[in-house]
Amino acid sequence: MSEVISNVQVAPSVYRLQVAGQFSGVMGQFYMLRSWEKYPLLSRPLSIFDLTEDKIEFLYLVTGEGTEMFSRLLPGDKLTLEGPFGNGFPEAKGKTAFIGGGIGIAPFYYALRTIPNADVFLGYSRDPYMIEAFQEATKGTVEVNIGGTVLDQVDFNAYDTIFTCGPHPMLQAVQRKQISSGTKANVYVSLENRMACGIGACLVCSVKCVDKRRKACTDGPVFRAEEVVLS
Repeated sequence: MSEVISNVQVAPSVYRLQVAGQFSGVMGQFYMLRSWEKYPLLSRPLSIFDLTEDKIEFLYLVTGEGTEMFSRLLPGDKLTLEGPFGNGFPEAKGKTAFIGGGIGIAPFYYALRTIPNADVFLGYSRDPYMIEAFQEATKGTVEVNIGGTVLDQVDFNAYDTIFTCGPHPMLQAVQRKQISSGTKANVYVSLENRMACGIGACLVCSVKCVDKRRKACTDGPVFRAEEVVLS
């Protein structure tokens, strides 16, 4: 069991959770968390938002029963963490862009520790959050879109590597823009699929790809954009 350091609301239904302990993980990986014993049955997958020698952080959106229970955690409360899971983001080559939609911005803060010169594009449907934190974390630029389409602000031909994470319609738009722009950039999508076990045993997070079905928790959650079928 690990101990909560803080659990701060940063926007409506969005929280930043800090947990004490020594953890590991690379950019784009996730942990399975639970703050209960028996119910709900399943742990909840959360991307690593930040990681230092003595703590790990998660940025999460309250969307259901499990995350609502997380939102009630107080300093000193206990919770169980398992991980890290997933393949994470591959090594970036050349000029890099991070594109996050909504809570899909979460994995990119920690990624900036590895790629500090990346340009960051943050898209929100309504209330923005964590903008100043990203501005302080990157040596590149930070562009924000509220209520529109953040992809409209990104020139896919200006980058060699593009990492994206966000809701399903946004990732579909990423695929369309990859084709329409004719970019030669390596474009990746990090999927927000529901997960149950985190180790590839249950098939809950099965992903349709162009060659066969894959598992988001072990084969992903990061895939090349052209590999996955998001229709």
